[in-house]
Amino acid sequence: MTDSSLLNSELELEQQEEMYQQLLLQTMGKLQTETPDSKVIRPLPGMCVKTFSEPAKEKVFINICQSNSVPPPPELTRDELVQLLQSEDPSGYRVPMSLGEPHTEADNNSQQCTAYDVVINQDFYQKCQEDPLFQQFIILVSVEGLENKYSLELNRDWKVLKNRKFLGSVSEQNIRTKSRPVIQELQPEKSPTSSCKRPEFTLFVEPPDRQPECLISEIKLPGVTSSRSLVLDVGEDRLVLTARPSLYHLDIFHPFLVDQENSVAQYNKSTQILTVTMPVVSSS
Repeated sequence: MTDSSLLNSELELEQQEEMYQQLLLQTMGKLQTETPDSKVIRPLPGMCVKTFSEPAKEKVFINICQSNSVPPPPELTRDELVQLLQSEDPSGYRVPMSLGEPHTEADNNSQQCTAYDVVINQDFYQKCQEDPLFQQFIILVSVEGLENKYSLELNRDWKVLKNRKFLGSVSEQNIRTKSRPVIQELQPEKSPTSSCKRPEFTLFVEPPDRQPECLISEIKLPGVTSSRSLVLDVGEDRLVLTARPSLYHLDIFHPFLVDQENSVAQYNKSTQILTVTMPVVSSS
């Protein structure tokens, strides 16, 4: 999977034994050079949603498109969706999607407006068409995704256009492909990590009341006496940690795109907590 441990050995300075130790992170550079990071797809039209930017009240159109090249989200029933929307943290359920760049179009009055293309899995799109609750859910997820990626504020009083599936012309999109083969390699059927425990962890953003700058993960690792036994991999929207030999294994996705190269991990031997600080680029 990777050619070396992604955590360097801890600093062996006696006077710093009780301090946080800086651990250099590498990403999956070798894997990325061996497999293509993305591929070009041409999505199918789906539905066109009209809303407005805030506070300027400029027209914004969201083309929600469909493609089987985009992986489906985990299975979700209507009852589970209701519970999810009522929960305090619905971000735990992630819908894979490709958020396209803004493009300028003309509306029915020949007025200039902005359109965004959002591509989701074709089967999940059909599910959203069959149930109004799922339709409103995918529109909300698309709106929030665009807001986070492009620092927008969009009006929640949107309208689905009845006689238009797409504003503008359908164009090709590049979608990332490296996540899926990585999942297959990290979790083979007879995984050596199957006997490992899943450690307790927390995820939070800083600052909590503004646009997130850093995503911070604190992972409790009781019994781990040295960072030498830790193998850590930080991806764009994923964190994988293994504590050897067969102690802990953690594999989580998060709703942000982070700067892998500038992420930093620190292991506190006294508290036995690993802190991973990841600069946020945008929401995924």
